[in-house]
Amino acid sequence: MEAGAALGRSEIRRVMIGLCLAMFLSALDQTIVATALPTIGAELGDFADSPWIVTSYLIASTVVTPLYGKLADIHGTRVMLLVGIAVFVGGSVACALAPNMALLVAARGLQGAGGGGLISLAQTALADMVTPLERGRYQTYISVVFVTSSVAGPALGGFFAHYLHWSLIFWINAPLGILAFSIANKTLKRLPLRTHPHRLDGLGALLLGAASGLLAYSLSGRGGAAASSLALLALDALFWALFVWRLRRAEEPFIPLSLLQNAVARDATISSAFGLGSFIGLSVVMPLYFEGVLGMSADQSGTALIPVMAGTVVGATVSGRMMPHIAGYKLPALAGLAIAALSAAALAGLAQSLALPWLVALLTAFSLGVGAMLPICTVSMQNAVDPRHLGSATATMQFVRQIACALVVAALGALVTGSGEPGSQAFALADLVMRFRFAFAVVGVCTAMALFFLARMEAKPLRGK
Repeated sequence: MEAGAALGRSEIRRVMIGLCLAMFLSALDQTIVATALPTIGAELGDFADSPWIVTSYLIASTVVTPLYGKLADIHGTRVMLLVGIAVFVGGSVACALAPNMALLVAARGLQGAGGGGLISLAQTALADMVTPLERGRYQTYISVVFVTSSVAGPALGGFFAHYLHWSLIFWINAPLGILAFSIANKTLKRLPLRTHPHRLDGLGALLLGAASGLLAYSLSGRGGAAASSLALLALDALFWALFVWRLRRAEEPFIPLSLLQNAVARDATISSAFGLGSFIGLSVVMPLYFEGVLGMSADQSGTALIPVMAGTVVGATVSGRMMPHIAGYKLPALAGLAIAALSAAALAGLAQSLALPWLVALLTAFSLGVGAMLPICTVSMQNAVDPRHLGSATATMQFVRQIACALVVAALGALVTGSGEPGSQAFALADLVMRFRFAFAVVGVCTAMALFFLARMEAKPLRGK
């Protein structure tokens, strides 16, 4: 049955509510915990290990993302989405009840094992429901989810930890998760069941899990001394080499070779990884610029970031809506990424001399451009791959994005927070500004790479009526 043939517009919107709730659960728990870490560490008597609360979730969610995609191709998207929600809610309850740091970290790993598949599975379910020609318009919902979680997560985390109790950060997932499970279970039954008799390459899954887990751990900054970090990276390189060897030898590789050889899917994935990595990296370090260079308070910094976050929604909405109506559907995204790259270059050259309104305007223009790219890359990739591998393809794109975001955040963090030379306060400020100029330049290079790969990507006609 053709995707979307069984559902009308109003029914699709009801399904999207369940899918967006599922994505919101995963996206929110990547941002809500950070502001509560000091409170959690103090109450559990282990402040030194509190960063592991974030690290364990990051590692687990990164490792399982490709696995969920492969299992969705075998058993169906709806089944795996419900499994992911159930595991996530179970992990959330375990987090809320954890009496010490060790159990909380373990529970966060379980929570990540559920949350890691929710975003890619929700996008795969959307692909099952709507043809590529119509899919762009619904990517707006996904952008709203991520912006909402980015803005609301830190505020909710700080509010719960300061005024109520930190465990509410995790308890809130129970009613939201049950609601998402109920809506997804009811509405997704209307979709045609898409299952294929694939074999699961267990060894390939283990090797990819070990390689991505070690990389996420190394990038988290928890690797210890420099010698230990180098040893971890060497071990990680070995696992990546073994995974490539397994891809070439397995009868049915964990990531299909046809997907890796698909030029459209490859270019779309790399473009979105560079673009999203640059946006996430910039959004992580900009509060440090607002507060360290401009002397703004944390509240003022958060307020200044709101139009930046909203820009991605506007950009995604415009390009997604235009996608089915113009033959050259890449053009809005190409123009957007060009503007984003120029905005980053302007930030690198003029940041210190810019008044706050102009600074926010450049950042908003940057986010508009990156937002315009997101639906184009996702829909183009899904339009180009064999429907038998839709789950694996969507999960692979999400997996590469997560790795790219971690890499860019780590690089920008090292540039911005590296130890400067001692000296007067004026010199320290000048040193910080110079560090940010390098960081903005890196963001510009990443955005230019996103533009290059998107320009190289073939714009195949979109399937559907």
